[in-house]
Amino acid sequence: MKFVVQEHFAKRHHFDFRLEMDGVAKSWAIPKGLPAKRGEKRLAIQVDDHDVEYMDFEGEIKEGYGAGRVFIYDKGEYELIKKDDKEIKVNLKGDKFRGTFVLIRFPKAGEDAWLVIKT
Repeated sequence: MKFVVQEHFAKRHHFDFRLEMDGVAKSWAIPKGLPAKRGEKRLAIQVDDHDVEYMDFEGEIKEGYGAGRVFIYDKGEYELIKKDDKEIKVNLKGDKFRGTFVLIRFPKAGEDAWLVIKT
């Protein structure tokens, strides 16, 4: 299955992390991007699922929600290790991001909040 990290220069600069899963691109906005070091934690806000085709998008979103430039920062394949309502654990095989990452629900920060941790 595919993953992508898109750098998004919208109203607020952030990174979008997308996992091809259940026929859609499950998506999280991560203000500081995926963690690079083992044990690092980053806030990830789950956003609406996107069409899988959007995972290849680079370009300008002209108007409305998400307006701004989008670049593919990294992409590759991933292996799903665990998935339930509270945790998603994957092994990424990209050019920049390799290794195991876990997304854990973080309800203290809001209904759509998760923590992403490099393990």
